Amino acid sequence: MHMIRSFFVLIALFGAVATQAQTPVPVTILISIDGFRPDYLDRGITPRLSALRETGIFASMRPSFPTKTFPNHYTIVTGLRPDHHGITGNSMIDPARPGQMFSLGNPAQSLDPFWWDQAEPIWVTAENAGIRTGTMFWPGSEVAIRGVRPQDWQRFDQNVSNIQRVNAVLDWQRRPETIRPRFVTLYFDTVDMAGHIHGISASETDAAIAEVDTRIGELVDGLAAMDRLANIVIISDHGMRTIDAARVIQLDELIDPSFYTLVESGPYAAIEPAAGTDDHVFETFIQPHDNMTCTRREEVPAHLEFGANPRATAILCRADAGWVIISGEPRYPIAGATHGWDNFDPEMRATFLANGPAFVREAGPGIVDNVDVYTLLSRLIGIEPLPNDGDPAVADALLND
Repeated sequence: MHMIRSFFVLIALFGAVATQAQTPVPVTILISIDGFRPDYLDRGITPRLSALRETGIFASMRPSFPTKTFPNHYTIVTGLRPDHHGITGNSMIDPARPGQMFSLGNPAQSLDPFWWDQAEPIWVTAENAGIRTGTMFWPGSEVAIRGVRPQDWQRFDQNVSNIQRVNAVLDWQRRPETIRPRFVTLYFDTVDMAGHIHGISASETDAAIAEVDTRIGELVDGLAAMDRLANIVIISDHGMRTIDAARVIQLDELIDPSFYTLVESGPYAAIEPAAGTDDHVFETFIQPHDNMTCTRREEVPAHLEFGANPRATAILCRADAGWVIISGEPRYPIAGATHGWDNFDPEMRATFLANGPAFVREAGPGIVDNVDVYTLLSRLIGIEPLPNDGDPAVADALLND
């Protein structure tokens, strides 16, 4: 009798192990809705996102400075401030590359690993750990960073519709498990574009918000139809603030533009004096100005955690909220909305929304800092996070044991 009982105990144990081994690992999907303010969810036009919010975790998210697209997307996947991961702006210069400039519109530079190799994004760490990844667009994902790309990746193209982007992610999830990405990124840029051109409150912006909401609903439905478990983390990179032509600071009224290189303009100006003009340029900018504060990079306010990286320009000028800094004729009409101000500006706040079996079903934490998303993603994927600027206690609070 004892032997028979032991035999059935062993069968039960083996059965439990087998069941445990067959339990599918949820895919982790990181979705960015560029320029999506948290209050866009309060407009009554996002039924699918609102449903995810009701059964998940929602919070406003504090971006990093500068509140621009490339720096904050790289912060989210590295857990590092821009000063530490090296993507210090949408445009940058580096003393190691004299005469060259990184910019969104210059693929010869933006696709060069030199600019990205100061940090290791999460898909590189995952791939090195044997975990397959796929990126349906994300800044840096097209580059062989430290010699590694996601096994599935797409070259960014605004002509690829949001429907196509979602369908690509769903197609990846239809694959056999051995070649199916366990970590996926998905990027939508249309809400940001509409906000820039038409403004925060425009019907065109509402239409873009509603369209992305529909696409995310199709993603959720598609995953459910194939019985695919998913932990979904939806973020934005920054907020948006209204601008107009009456609030413009014209640098050409202060100094001849040939005396410096203007690396970035808008809510802040990144200024590098030309050789031999340093004192004159510093004296011109550092003095008090209406609606603008300029400092040497060593004297940037501590809360911005910015200025130590050699890619930070010698002078940083920050416009007051709602004001923009330009030189010469503006490249686009000063209208609509933009971003780039202090990351503690409430209107620069981004969005954080998480839903899936890994998350606690409790009230949201109020405000999340975007450097904390990286450790959360690492735990969802099952990798050891690299040293970063985030607080692991945030992941502890958001995840089930």
